[in-house]
Amino acid sequence: MLLEKENPSRTEYLIEVPDGQHTDIRLDKYISSFVQNATRNKVQKAIKSGYVLVNGKVEKSSYVMQPGDKIEISLPKPPPPKAKAEDIPIDVIYEDDDLLIVNKPDDMVVHPAYGNWTGTLVNGLLHHTGKNLSKTEEETLRPGIVHRLDKDTSGLLVVAKNEVAHQKLSKQFADKSVKRTYWAIVWGNPPEEGVIEGSLGRSPKDRKIMTVLNDEKGKPAVTHFKRLEEFDHLALLEIHLETGRTHQIRVHMKHEKHYVFGDKTYGGDTVRYGPNSGSRKSMFNNLFAKLERQALHAKTLGFIHPSTDEFVTFDSPLPEDFQYLLDKLRTNCKPRLD
Repeated sequence: MLLEKENPSRTEYLIEVPDGQHTDIRLDKYISSFVQNATRNKVQKAIKSGYVLVNGKVEKSSYVMQPGDKIEISLPKPPPPKAKAEDIPIDVIYEDDDLLIVNKPDDMVVHPAYGNWTGTLVNGLLHHTGKNLSKTEEETLRPGIVHRLDKDTSGLLVVAKNEVAHQKLSKQFADKSVKRTYWAIVWGNPPEEGVIEGSLGRSPKDRKIMTVLNDEKGKPAVTHFKRLEEFDHLALLEIHLETGRTHQIRVHMKHEKHYVFGDKTYGGDTVRYGPNSGSRKSMFNNLFAKLERQALHAKTLGFIHPSTDEFVTFDSPLPEDFQYLLDKLRTNCKPRLD
């Protein structure tokens, strides 16, 4: 039985293998025989990307279908041809003929993608610059974007306004010569300083999140940190990235059991250490409600300017919600005297 469900951003199917029917057929071949215009190659790519679940789990293309199996397919619909300019407020802290420095707020996606075709930083930048960004050809949805921040991470981004600037800035990121400093509030009692090394890749159990994998399956990632302040089972860290993998700070901190405060995806949105009762429980419930995201901010950004060849550095203040959390911890969570 094949059912197709309505969804504005995805094409969704549910296939149920009839009871009593012995199929003895591979998953990819079974799907391609049901779904119109679904070639074997397309189906295999969808399975590998995690868009296909069998009985709620990710399986390989070679999985042999069994009677009673339920196959859920959720394929992203094709993107629009290009990003459109939108009148969205953008906090530009510096701008010249080559680049902009933007202080991105939390709850803003950097560029259009599945599920977020509008309302992104790119949409606002196209309006702000009159579409004067690098890589503005029809097929791209990321004009000017040299690097990214997670949706719920605030802070500084450099955006290129022409191709020469884009190439020179991209090379610096590739060479790891860009200086990026993040501030994060994390659970636990991390040492005064440290280095976290662990290759990262998509979780085999959930393709939407990242995890630490062995070196053969993941991409190398290195995170340096220094403790700036300590509280009762929490700490403020200054973090430097040697690499820039997806969700790197959040995943590395989870791996070390120092979950980023408020991180709903990687386990920081609950009391991880210390008592969880009475006034302490109430305080953290209020703080989670106030922050509503991970306590992670891209505070400083330094690089060689593509035209002047001078090293320039930019700094951003902590957002109001992050500062509120920090003030409450300073007042109510004095460090333990063990």
